[in-house]
Amino acid sequence: MKKHTVEQLSIFLSVVKWLIFSSIIGIVIGASVTFFLEILRFSEEARYVLPFKYYYLLPLALPLTVWLVKKYAPDAEGHGTEKVIEAVHKKSGKIEISVVPVKLIATVLTVFSGGSVGKEGPAAQIGGGMASFISEIFHFSKADRKKLVVCGIGAGFATVFGTPIAGAIFGLEVLVIGLIRYDVLLPSFIAGFSAFSTAQYFGIDYTYFDISFHQSVSLDIVLIMQVVLAGLFFGFISDITITTLRGSSSLIKKIPFNSYVKAFAGGIILIGLSLIVGDQYFGLGLGTIDNILQPDTSLHRDIPWYGFFLKTIFTSITLGVGGSGGIVTPLFYIGATSGHVFGTFMGDHISFFAALGFVSVLAGTTNSPIAATIMAMELFGLEVAHYAAISVVISFLITGHRSVFASQILAMKKSDILKIDLGEEIAHTKVEMGDKEMRKIENIRERIQIKRRKRQENSKSKK
Repeated sequence: MKKHTVEQLSIFLSVVKWLIFSSIIGIVIGASVTFFLEILRFSEEARYVLPFKYYYLLPLALPLTVWLVKKYAPDAEGHGTEKVIEAVHKKSGKIEISVVPVKLIATVLTVFSGGSVGKEGPAAQIGGGMASFISEIFHFSKADRKKLVVCGIGAGFATVFGTPIAGAIFGLEVLVIGLIRYDVLLPSFIAGFSAFSTAQYFGIDYTYFDISFHQSVSLDIVLIMQVVLAGLFFGFISDITITTLRGSSSLIKKIPFNSYVKAFAGGIILIGLSLIVGDQYFGLGLGTIDNILQPDTSLHRDIPWYGFFLKTIFTSITLGVGGSGGIVTPLFYIGATSGHVFGTFMGDHISFFAALGFVSVLAGTTNSPIAATIMAMELFGLEVAHYAAISVVISFLITGHRSVFASQILAMKKSDILKIDLGEEIAHTKVEMGDKEMRKIENIRERIQIKRRKRQENSKSKK
């Protein structure tokens, strides 16, 4: 009895501890990210005061962003979430507080000038930075600091998109592929909900979509097969997106010019591309996403079928030359527009497939199938959720052992056929065919060679 009492008391005290700390962290992050979102909104509205197209500022804004990050906070480079994941794995969650203002200013500059980035990465980095800062003030242990920084990722995500449950799970799921830390589950949920509620209190409005999807029958085999095909399609789209982002980043790094020249040239290239393909691929692209997810097809009739690839190109160049911002919002754009293409090809349920693409490409590129499925419930409703789960998981598997977040740790393999060293960063993971499967392939090759020889011998004997 004594042992049971000690156990229950210890757990009770732990629960109370995390209820208090994660609530405080959530409120602080909710207020901080709300401030960031309001500045971002103001900057987007201020664009139209300019006497010229706002994206003509890119050749100036991108080098300025590079200088700001290099001089004051090198860890603010890139799309935010990646750096927080790296800090959790390599620095016990230690993030310099200078990252918070620098990331905020750099992202506002990038988005104001039309850079194709998102707002969730900076929100996650702001959340993680604030959590780390508070941990330092109260002298938390390294283990507790890591937990709070993980909460910061989820709280930042929840504040941006208005999805507290999906945000909390995303913060846990994005760290290690195939493993969720249940010891951070309660703090993450509390922080996410506190941040979301705080943002609502300060007046942030969130968009939730009614895509008007209704099943005609209780079991629609044709629709289920279409959803399976959609999952395969979104898996390949995810793979293309990761390949393009990685390839462009690697290529730009190899160019023998200093970073300021490359940033200036990147801005010029983006302006040149807009003269050819249009300027709808600049900025966050939320208007296009909103139109595609509406049941009124007239709102998205003019969206080109190749729009998802052009958005990938614009985002790759923006981030590759030093622009600051998130990657998830562009992934939503890529997912929704590719889903629009798939739905148009199927001939029906266009907004439904756009919604599936929205969450499936997120799952495929970030290896977060559970968070993506829950996000489908929170954004699109329960009618879509069970179909989304099928598409999301297939996309997650088809993408393979790759990610837009190179610092993710791999703790599972997506196929028993493969031979993989687990526990490594996904960017450094070697993937090979298993010994048993290699022997099977060798046996098949030998059989084919034997058959060829027999055919050759038969043909010679006939002659």
